[in-house]
Formats: sequence, C-alpha cells, structure tokens
Amino acid sequence: MCQINFSDMSKSPLFKGLAAKEIEYLSSIFTLSQVPEGKTVFIENMPGEALYLVKQGTVKISQMLAEVDEQELIELGAGDVFGEMAVIDGGNRSATARISKDAVLYSLCRENFNILVSEKPRLGMQLTLNIVRIFSRRIRSAKNAYRTMLAASLTR
Repeated sequence: MCQINFSDMSKSPLFKGLAAKEIEYLSSIFTLSQVPEGKTVFIENMPGEALYLVKQGTVKISQMLAEVDEQELIELGAGDVFGEMAVIDGGNRSATARISKDAVLYSLCRENFNILVSEKPRLGMQLTLNIVRIFSRRIRSAKNAYRTMLAASLTR
C-alpha cells in the first residue's frame, strides 16, 4: 500500500492521544479515494466493512423513514469520521452515507483494523477507544436532540 500523509488530519478525534509515529503507521493501513458529489458510500442495512475519515468535501448521513423517504441526520466535513462501528462489530449499517460535495476520503477496512489490533495492541486499543468516544458523542448528541424535539412537541 502507498503511504498517505495524515499531517492535515492529525487533529481529528480519531487520532487523539496518538504520537506522530503512530499516526504515520496508521497512514500505511488506510486507503485514499476521491468520491464525486452524488455518489453513495454505503446504504443503510448493508454490511459494514470500513470506517471513513473525511479529508475534504462533505458527506450527508441519513436514515430511511419510509420506502422512498429519507431523513438527513447530519452533514460531515473535513476531519469527521463516519461508519466507525463497522470496524468494531462488522454489523449492518445504521444509516446511509452520500457525498454532497466532491470528497476525498481515507478508509480503514475491518481486516486491516483486525491486523492492527493483533500486531500493535496498544495502538489498536487507543484507536478503538477513540472510535468508541466518537460513537458515544454521537449517541449523546442524538439523545439530546431527541429530548429537545420531544419537549417542543409537547408544548404545542
């Protein structure tokens, strides 16, 4: 695999607590891809295979409400991570990710993540902890948004 330069991504929450040498190692197990606007990265309920880090561009995350109706949940930009639970549990996607502005994405597939965890357990543990923190932050944020929406609907 070719080496990726993560220097512009070192402030991402994915790399929190990692030394420059560790981030450099991670750059060898991620892949880089350019994805045009309108392209779907993954669809809700399909098997999860990788996590993604946005280098540039924007990605809209949405969920199906009905057969043809979607609800946008969030729009992500540079430094944001999505699809993170795929490397942990390999379960089905809980949302759909589409490119809303031409993007450059770094991806880490589950196979490379598992190799990392077995070959460099300390680094694998720190990366896992960062993934869990990102996911936990999203759960808390969603819970607060739901609470606000529920409170507003009860005052009508």
